[in-house]
Amino acid sequence: MAQTVILRGLEQRSLARQMIDRAPQDAVVRISEATRSNRQNSRMWAMLSDISRAKPDGRTHTPEVWKALFMHALGHETRFEMGLSGEPFPIGFRSSHLTVRQMADLITFIAEYGDRHCVVWSEPQDERASA
Repeated sequence: MAQTVILRGLEQRSLARQMIDRAPQDAVVRISEATRSNRQNSRMWAMLSDISRAKPDGRTHTPEVWKALFMHALGHETRFEMGLSGEPFPIGFRSSHLTVRQMADLITFIAEYGDRHCVVWSEPQDERASA
């Protein structure tokens, strides 16, 4: 059975060492940065919705397509496929796999783009900064 330990302090580090010492032969240990928080995810979707409503430069995309465009612009793997109706749609991207730091970079990039295009945000600037 898989177990997860978040290394926040000495107790958690000690527990992780104990788990490794008790692990069966050929067990796998994976250490990774924490992925994005629910708060970051909520903030990102609110911002993408604001941009979608603002239609900067006349671009009429859904929040999902805006997300793919921003992730692609930051170098995250994205792909567009042709839909049954002949329109492209985004696939192959998951913000849930982003680390907290990567998600913060994405939110900052979205904010800078929106600010340059006079997007009216649905939450104050100081609240966005605390993501």
